[in-house]
Amino acid sequence: MERPTQVLGRRGEDKAAEFLEARGWRIVARNWRCREGEIDIVAAEPDGRTLVIVEVKSRSGVAYGAPLETITFTKARRLRRLASLFIRETGLRPAVVRIDAVGVLWPRGGGCEFSYARGIDEW
Repeated sequence: MERPTQVLGRRGEDKAAEFLEARGWRIVARNWRCREGEIDIVAAEPDGRTLVIVEVKSRSGVAYGAPLETITFTKARRLRRLASLFIRETGLRPAVVRIDAVGVLWPRGGGCEFSYARGIDEW
């Protein structure tokens, strides 16, 4: 049985994917896993040149900080490593690779609010 935080996280990832697709992005992969970790969403920007690794953070409130405040330097570095592994495994050759983050906040009363950070680790 899933814990409430797992359910919240999955709902947040679904909403984040919808958020990106509404902006013309194409979802390449979701919940890609390897022995070193997981990438929530891999997406291609509308230009087709940029591959974006998207970390999704969901929260039901801000008592412990806003969703994006929980992404540490260590997490961003791990995402960069996972991006390299994903590219190597898939054989993709994007012109640009970027790591972004989407925060999904579920305040009481329904609905959700998004926050977005572009290029938390770009190369």
